Amino acid sequence: MIQPNELSKPHCALPPPNEMILKWAQERPDQVYLKQTINRQHVEFTYAQVADQALKLVSVLNELGIQPGDKVALVSKNCAEWFICDLAMTLGDFVSVPIFPTAGADTIEYCLTHSESKALIAGKLDDKAATQQAIDSISELITISLPYDSAPNCQYQYSEQIAKAIPTTNRPEHYDDKLMSIVYTSGTSGLPKGAMLTYGAFSWSAQQLINHIGIENNDRLFSYLPLAHITERVYIFGSSILGGVQTAFPESLDTFIEDVKMQRPTLFISVPRLWTLFQQRIQDKLPPKKLNLLLKIPFVNSLIKKKLAEGLGLDKARVLGCGSAPVSPALLEWYHSVGLHITEAWGMTESFAYSTLNYPFRADKIGSVGNAGPGIELKIANDQEIMVRSKGMFSGYYKNDIATQESFDANGWLHTGDIGAIDSEGYLTIQGRKKDTFKTAKGKFVAPVPIEKKLFEYSRVEMMCLIGLGLPGPILLVVPHDFPNFDRKRYERTTNKVIARMNSDLESHEQIKGVLMIKDPWTIENGILTPTLKIKRHVLEQKYHEMGQNWPKGQLVVWEE
Repeated sequence: MIQPNELSKPHCALPPPNEMILKWAQERPDQVYLKQTINRQHVEFTYAQVADQALKLVSVLNELGIQPGDKVALVSKNCAEWFICDLAMTLGDFVSVPIFPTAGADTIEYCLTHSESKALIAGKLDDKAATQQAIDSISELITISLPYDSAPNCQYQYSEQIAKAIPTTNRPEHYDDKLMSIVYTSGTSGLPKGAMLTYGAFSWSAQQLINHIGIENNDRLFSYLPLAHITERVYIFGSSILGGVQTAFPESLDTFIEDVKMQRPTLFISVPRLWTLFQQRIQDKLPPKKLNLLLKIPFVNSLIKKKLAEGLGLDKARVLGCGSAPVSPALLEWYHSVGLHITEAWGMTESFAYSTLNYPFRADKIGSVGNAGPGIELKIANDQEIMVRSKGMFSGYYKNDIATQESFDANGWLHTGDIGAIDSEGYLTIQGRKKDTFKTAKGKFVAPVPIEKKLFEYSRVEMMCLIGLGLPGPILLVVPHDFPNFDRKRYERTTNKVIARMNSDLESHEQIKGVLMIKDPWTIENGILTPTLKIKRHVLEQKYHEMGQNWPKGQLVVWEE
């Protein structure tokens, strides 16, 4: 199905996903590719079954009037059908538009209308109300529901349509610069921007990762971070289809640990928030003092490490990853002490999440985000901004030429918006976002991320955020960890000690003036966290600005009522 204006275009330098699924279906048709847990049972999909369903979905979409080049949106939690739908987009020459399953109705509607999506495929959702509202508001949208009870009401049902469809015989030719997907950034500072991702850059990024980390015969992946996010799309979906790696999906958040144990992945990535929760789960059962004591006993040491890894389902993992938000070095040091070596990585939607990674793992480089991956160039600009250049760059923002032009310099270097430093061995340390740095009322600039990272080392808190734009001094917002038999007075005494210790290391204008203990946890639903669990600092700055201006004199800790 070659378009007339594409006849002169060269074929992709690396095989795109559509070619790879057909290759695996031919070479290993009966081998299990995807495992979906439903009602505590594995539903398995072989490579041949995945290819067959994807080709049938292309026919279904064609019959509904979807043409090559049309945008097709997908909103669902991770499941086997998500992979199948994404592969169908490439087999049908449609442009995929993944949308976060936790997005609100306004965001879903914005992504659908801004991308000009002709159809929406909707699947597993914790709360279908927002998606249903968006569907109901766009009358001309073609909608298909995946076979899950939590899917919204749509015009067509995936299973019914697939059952009566005939696999398409069309085989589109893709080229490196052709648009594959529009991925909307999570919008930490305003409306989401639609990053345009091409076939060539996607396959290059995924293949570089595979070459660097290596794929082994018994490798297994576990897909649970939102597939609408670039990290999961490249590191998990990309690796699985280009490398031919079996992938499993959890049934729900409640069964998450059990589902990981059932799959025992060999390659596993997570985000700082979840690594923190795993740590707290362990520490609630095995207090730090007792754990440290046991780890000092030679024979018991290895037994404890084995038990902890088995308890998380990670005893077979040869590569553990962490990315998408700043992580405390103390957390990674703690995991290293219990025998779990977490590779921190750094990237962004615009660089296909592939820029640096601490792999092979080096404990002495914890605190950095690793060095440049193969094929990646890094440099630090005069204003300390990190610049990156490679073949794995996005091709611009959809319908936003101004933002696209601002993203690159004349020599093709991407402005990342992060500030950092590179050491003599090429390892990158990130000091925060340029936009996160705030100026207090005294006219002095404060970079909050390094302070927050240090504070995470000193204390057990659920989440924290340092604010101070236009305030007399920085204010620390803290979501306390929910201890059994929580004692406010004792927690306050600990907080006073921690802040005194921290302030002694800070310049006078950086010193923390007050600590506000937050009543309700920050969530995606209350608008404080992005779908990738990053904190929206600007939202908290607006919400607590007045309180920071009128902080009670001589009082360090205030509890939100």
